[in-house]
Amino acid sequence: MRPPAAVTAVTVPGLTWNMDEWRDWLRARRGGLAVAALLGLAGVAWAWNRPVSQPPGVLAPEEPLQTSPDPAAPWTFRNHTMTPLARFEIRARVLGTERYRFDRAAELSPVDFALGWGPMSDSRVLDAIRIRQDGRWYFWSSTDLPLSEDQVSSHSANMHLIPATDVVAKRLLAVRTGQVVTLRGQLVRADGRDGWHWISSLTRTDTGDGSCEVIWVESARAADR
Repeated sequence: MRPPAAVTAVTVPGLTWNMDEWRDWLRARRGGLAVAALLGLAGVAWAWNRPVSQPPGVLAPEEPLQTSPDPAAPWTFRNHTMTPLARFEIRARVLGTERYRFDRAAELSPVDFALGWGPMSDSRVLDAIRIRQDGRWYFWSSTDLPLSEDQVSSHSANMHLIPATDVVAKRLLAVRTGQVVTLRGQLVRADGRDGWHWISSLTRTDTGDGSCEVIWVESARAADR
């Protein structure tokens, strides 16, 4: 039995090119095609990660819930000793997300969330506030603040997230700004074998260095409303 004949030409209505001509055409345009492909991928990424717009109104009225740690015994995770400090649950609006890959804490935490609850989950307030994240910090500014600075500080926080499983990690990395998330887990202290440590805040009213929560996230759920 003879093998099938090799395809040596491509026919388009009104045009017939052999394979060499098609290769020459693609080579001549590969730069433009690569740019078009990159722009297409960027468009898909933007559409997937674009912020969720919310109407006016408080989306997350509840205060975070903090209770005694359970379990109370430390455990090991990625060569770090994890010591539970408190059981923690929060439902809040996502004010921003920031991924980290290269800092020391990225060995445990691939992403931080800036979260707001109570008045800091209301679009009428947030429309007057500029929010950004950088270097494991959350910053805000406003030229016409519609509530007190104390209310901003006590109803928003930057939270370092340590996913307990790969499934939780994927869910956290898929969260978009503007969504409402529910996180359950524990506030922890992490100690590395090299002497490095990371200690969670245990209050929502502190500011400055050490004021961020470090959360061992056991479950995560996100919704547009």
